[in-house]
This record gives sequence, C-alpha cells and structure tokens, in this order.
Amino acid sequence: MTEPMTLWSLIASASWVVKCVMIILVMAVFASWVIIVQRQRVLNAAKEHYDEFEDRFWSGMDLSLLYREISAEPSGFGVENIFTAGFREFSRLRQQSNADPDAVMEGTQRAMRVATTRETELLDHHLSFLATVGSTSPYVGLFGTVWGIMNSFRGLANVHQATLATVAPGIAEALIATAIGLFAAIPAVIFYNRFNTRVDRIATNYETFSEEFINILHRQVHKRNKVALPVDSATADDNG
Repeated sequence: MTEPMTLWSLIASASWVVKCVMIILVMAVFASWVIIVQRQRVLNAAKEHYDEFEDRFWSGMDLSLLYREISAEPSGFGVENIFTAGFREFSRLRQQSNADPDAVMEGTQRAMRVATTRETELLDHHLSFLATVGSTSPYVGLFGTVWGIMNSFRGLANVHQATLATVAPGIAEALIATAIGLFAAIPAVIFYNRFNTRVDRIATNYETFSEEFINILHRQVHKRNKVALPVDSATADDNG
C-alpha cells in the first residue's frame, strides 16, 4: 500500500531547483505582507493627520501660533511638514529688507513643492516592491513548475511502464510552485492598486492645501505691500 501524498511530503521530495523557487516565493509572501501592514498604518496615519491638521488650520487660529505649536511637536508628519516648510520660508523671505512680494511667493511655493514631493515619496515607499512581486511571482512559480514537470517526464525514461501514479507526484510537487507564486502575486497586486489609489488621493489633498495656503499668504503679502495709487497729473494741475 502506497503512502498517501501530503503537501509537506511533496515539498520535501521536490528537486533542489523547485525548492529554491518555493523558498524565494515564500520569502516574497512574507515581505509583501510586512509591507502591506506597514503601508496600511502609514496611510491611515497620513489621512488622520491631514484631517486633524485641516480642522486646526481652518479653525481661525493665528498661523504663527499654529506654526509654533507644530514646530514644538517631536515629529512632523505629512501636511504638517508642508505647512511648516512654506511658513518658514515665507517668514524668512519677508524679514529681508526690500523683499519683493513676487519673489517671496515664488520662494514659498518652491519650498512647499519640495516638501509635498518629499511627503508623497514617503507614502510611495516600498510600493514598487509590491508591484514587482505581483508581476514576477507567477512567472517564478511557473519556472519551478516547468522544471519539476520536466524532471518528472525525464524520469519516465527509466520506467518500463508509465502510469499516472508514476508521474503524478512529480507534477503535483511542481504545481505547488505555481500555487505559491499566485499566493504571493494576488495580494501584492490587490494592495498595490489599493495603496496607489490612496496615495494619489492624499497627494491631491496635499496639493489642494498648498494652493489654499499660498492664496492666503499671497493676500497677506500684497496687502502689507500695497501702495497708494499715484494722483492723476491732470487733476494735480487743476488743484494747483
């Protein structure tokens, strides 16, 4: 009576090439889920920080006070860093003598664009790994399957009578590699698309806030630098 095939017995009896493929795919599965959990926390925190900061920003409190409060916090995050970068550059340029309003706003916009890009890159961190796992894992698993099936058929050369029982174990152990490859690829693709959509949404929120903040600073800098209109020369002559 033949011993029944189990998953572990098939893996143990696989060739060393198929075993290496399985080990690589299992490592990809583990790394993918670590990144999925970590990215989920980061994106949730970014959304929560954005909502909290937006409430504080539009509450009517003085921007200088808000800047001091955020600067005193141990670590800024997301939109807070964009705000502090813009306000810091705006204050620095305004303190210069004979500061041109347009130059002040241009420098402020540049600082906020750099901060927005940096924060968006932090949200995108490790997502490329999920994309790589999702696109390559099925092919890696297929390679292990092809190699295992090739060995199974090659072993038939030493058998006088080929039966399904003879070739089935080799094909079964080879197909395990494809199964692990799909197990690695499917979650990676799903969460990559999901996280990518969330990153785009949060990045859009950052850009929208930057535009609104720039408009507020633009009104302030031009209000303080407003000069009186020149008196019409004809009216001046008449008054003279």
